[in-house]
Amino acid sequence: MRIVVAPDSFKGSLSAVAVARAMEAGILSVFPTAEVKKVPIADGGEGTVEALVLATGGRVVAEKVTGPLGDAVEAPWGLLGDGETAVIEMAAASGLTLVPKERRDPRTTTTYGTGQLMKAALDRGIRKLIVGIGGSATNDGGTGMARALGARFLDAEGRDIAEGGAALAKLASIDVTGLDPRLAETQIMVACDVDNPLCGPRGASAVYGPQKGATPEMIAELDAALANYATVAKAATGKDVAGSPGAGAAGGLGAGLMFFTAAALRPGVEIVLEATGFAAIVRDATLVITGEGNTDFQTAHGKAPVGVAKVAKLFGVPAVCLSGGLGKGCDAVLEQGIDGLMSVVPQPMSLEDCMCSAAELIETATARLCRLLKVGCAMEVRG
Repeated sequence: MRIVVAPDSFKGSLSAVAVARAMEAGILSVFPTAEVKKVPIADGGEGTVEALVLATGGRVVAEKVTGPLGDAVEAPWGLLGDGETAVIEMAAASGLTLVPKERRDPRTTTTYGTGQLMKAALDRGIRKLIVGIGGSATNDGGTGMARALGARFLDAEGRDIAEGGAALAKLASIDVTGLDPRLAETQIMVACDVDNPLCGPRGASAVYGPQKGATPEMIAELDAALANYATVAKAATGKDVAGSPGAGAAGGLGAGLMFFTAAALRPGVEIVLEATGFAAIVRDATLVITGEGNTDFQTAHGKAPVGVAKVAKLFGVPAVCLSGGLGKGCDAVLEQGIDGLMSVVPQPMSLEDCMCSAAELIETATARLCRLLKVGCAMEVRG
């Protein structure tokens, strides 16, 4: 029996690596002779650097950059095993977890640190970048990122506007003459797990603003500011990307990367699965077990477990998803290649208790799943 465990992180609780270890322990407690292959994955958000560095035999580098609130943070990024590719998580430099709840305000947060990470990779001679853009605290359209790489954002008087999404309402022109020329010779692949446009009811401000601290009044203000930004950026770059799928990702960082670089946006899980050689790993497997912190209707739209299951289905390998919670619309994933769903929580528990006991819960839930599989095997023999 050969079982592949390919979970995403249980965000805020366990990394994908730790989840995979817990799943392995649960499998071996029931099937001690099973061959277990661990492939921690990610979809562009938290854990993308760790997953790709581990899969390729690369290494992690730390850089001191400007955080979303303007203070200094230490942000890890990865050099992959090929020695030619860097992987960056915008969340490490500009992420929501870096902002205390009482200070969350997407009108002022910046992606400047993400641009600094990109520059650090360029300074090392890297010309292939993978940029994961999940988990942002920002709504600045990627202007902070572009500013760190040499672009200037000016008001009607020719003065630099302030950092943050609200200041884009005053944007009158963009000077790209100082943009880092190395970007033109750099391949940038953006790991993005959403397809939202920049503006409107499905845009960055309306959909993701509330979790970043935006009130309804702020959302209207930020959406109008991004619409102004889209108009000015189109004039400056000749690119019309505001309606492109993924332009609204990470508070518009998706749009910023398309405006100011030759970036291509792809589902993050596809990038990770390719880098790990997942198809070759799963080809001869008996079963795939994937998972994430919470599975709901959003998972069906390109999240990591569905990406894993789709590859497994190419080879007729069944895939089961073990999640910290099963939310509204979770059954939609059953139409996307996942064969079964199970919550790791066996009884009513507080979220805090679940997160504190995550490794134990995942291990015991995996063992329960394996016992059910054992029953199924016995039934097939008797049949």
